[in-house]
Amino acid sequence: MRILTGITTSGTPHLGNYVGAIRPAIAASAAPGVESFYFLADYHALIKVSEPARVQRSTLEIAAAWLACGLDPQRVWFYRQSDIPEIPELTWLLTCVAAKGLLNRAHAYKAAVDRNLAQGDDADAGVTAGLFMYPVLMAADILMFNADQVPVGRDQVQHIEMARDIGARFNHLYGDPAAIPFFTLPEAAIEEHVATLPGLDGRKMSKSYDNTIPLFAARGELKKLIAGIVTDSRLPGEAKDTEGSNVFALYQAFASASETAAMRQAFAEGIGWGDAKQQLFARIDAEIAPLRERFHGLIAHPDRIEQQLRAGADKARQIAMPLLARLREAVGLRNLGEHAPKHAAPTQATTVAPQFKQYREADGRFYFKLVDGAGRVLLQSTGFAAAREAGALVGRAKSGAMGADELLRHATLAEGIDAAALTAALRALHAAE
Repeated sequence: MRILTGITTSGTPHLGNYVGAIRPAIAASAAPGVESFYFLADYHALIKVSEPARVQRSTLEIAAAWLACGLDPQRVWFYRQSDIPEIPELTWLLTCVAAKGLLNRAHAYKAAVDRNLAQGDDADAGVTAGLFMYPVLMAADILMFNADQVPVGRDQVQHIEMARDIGARFNHLYGDPAAIPFFTLPEAAIEEHVATLPGLDGRKMSKSYDNTIPLFAARGELKKLIAGIVTDSRLPGEAKDTEGSNVFALYQAFASASETAAMRQAFAEGIGWGDAKQQLFARIDAEIAPLRERFHGLIAHPDRIEQQLRAGADKARQIAMPLLARLREAVGLRNLGEHAPKHAAPTQATTVAPQFKQYREADGRFYFKLVDGAGRVLLQSTGFAAAREAGALVGRAKSGAMGADELLRHATLAEGIDAAALTAALRALHAAE
């Protein structure tokens, strides 16, 4: 089991990063039979940050945060994204198979377009190719190391689904059905009750909204920030709802089950917001205080962190380089001396039987086609909502349980192909089977 996660180096690590990514990922790394990959997503940072010093400082702070929170570089793969040159090369290979329609549906891009249209601007005003291609770079991060699971917030699940689609498309186009696929298709791993932590104003805690609580804020600053969390106007003694409460959501993310139950009861009994925030501060500080001390000790020696990241990159590239070599071979980026075409006199070729091919198009529907030994399309199906529908028809056709007439109810003949030719192709396929 391989688990991979990372944080964009665009700001100071905050409680949302800790609860939604760092803490669950490090806990998962201690499980037996798990290989854990942690990376600093500095390429991603360039999409939204144009301040070099900020990217550098954030990289240092986030690396120190991982280490302070218990990351053991000897047990895991810990590296900086930009130290792996195979990642941008893989990004281009995936770009060449990623459907633009799929990228059009990415939440971040759609949100930018919607904002522009609402303001009466051009739909793509201020939208960079980096923002549009963000899901492909994220897919490369994941697929490069064939991660099985990626711990993410619920708002990032779409990117994992897109990585699956892009990886499956590459496997289909260049893979051998009889061989191990190039890419493992990843799954999102979410902690349901803390996947998206609310910030000071109730929106998702995010550097983009400037509503974060820094992970290693000094105790005084932490207390002040928690005191400023937005609440409703209910007075002490009035029952308060836990549903939709920023204070309760933050408390629950740090508290045990019994502590959470006690706080829920306190809400029902009308605890004052000031008292609830004091309990929240005490609970968070109890967990973060020892980590804060380690963090400041680490960040005082940036050269040591740099050495650990370089060593981690060397370790990660031992996996990345062989995979990329295999991918380059698959797409045709080859040594011409080793793969020189043979121009021998024509000989009688071995007859290759027709075969069905199944695939998924950019519209999200599933298709199959029948091709002859030379790769010429004989039959093209209509689209199906589920892969199993297309697969069931192909299975029946291959087994001989369905003839040409019934098959044509779900597909159309290619130009120049008649029903007799289709019947002959099916017979040849059955004989080969």
